Amino acid sequence: MRVTKLRRYPVKAMAGEALDTAEVDDRGLVGDRWYAVVDEDGRFASGKAGRRFRRRDEVLAHAASTTADGVRVSGPGGTWPVGDPALDVSLSELMGAPVRVLAEAGAPHQDAAAVSLVGTATLDWCREHLGVDGEVRRLRANLLVATDEPFVEEGWEGAEVEVGGVVLRVLERTVRCRMVDAAQDGLTEQPGFLTALGRERDASLGVYAEVRTPGTIRVGDPVSVR
Repeated sequence: MRVTKLRRYPVKAMAGEALDTAEVDDRGLVGDRWYAVVDEDGRFASGKAGRRFRRRDEVLAHAASTTADGVRVSGPGGTWPVGDPALDVSLSELMGAPVRVLAEAGAPHQDAAAVSLVGTATLDWCREHLGVDGEVRRLRANLLVATDEPFVEEGWEGAEVEVGGVVLRVLERTVRCRMVDAAQDGLTEQPGFLTALGRERDASLGVYAEVRTPGTIRVGDPVSVR
């Protein structure tokens, strides 16, 4: 097994970026979900609703990338560095409510754990059995691992997984939400994915993991379970 894709999401819920190499600390991939679009109630803009989230689909039309000068956001109204008041103004106008792009402070921006991963065989199964595109960008996973058996990663719960110079401990399956159906990150809407996933797989796909040993992960790194 090897890492075939690495992805980071500098601003939560926005489209992310593909990486060849990622530094990993106790929090996860450095810079992953470090920023979020936050309203006056402290809730995060997302494609879903919940205790911590307010559904604002406009956020999905934006993409965030890391540059030498920091994080930049591009969207329907232009391109701005994070921290530019004009970015907050544009987002607020689109969402019809005052929002700001803020760095993590106190409440974690990640949903449940530091790192998320899924196997290629799992996505192949989704294509074959659910009739969906099986695109990893829909899942917003950090690591795509080349696997031969669908859902093999679910059997790693409680085990340590060594990836390059990093050791992860797998915590639990990842329960999905309507985000998998949404148009995002260059993908068109995929209606019915979540419904089919709920019927066949308890709406779960991929796993969450915590970082036991920080380090560096590169595309092509071997993955071993111990």
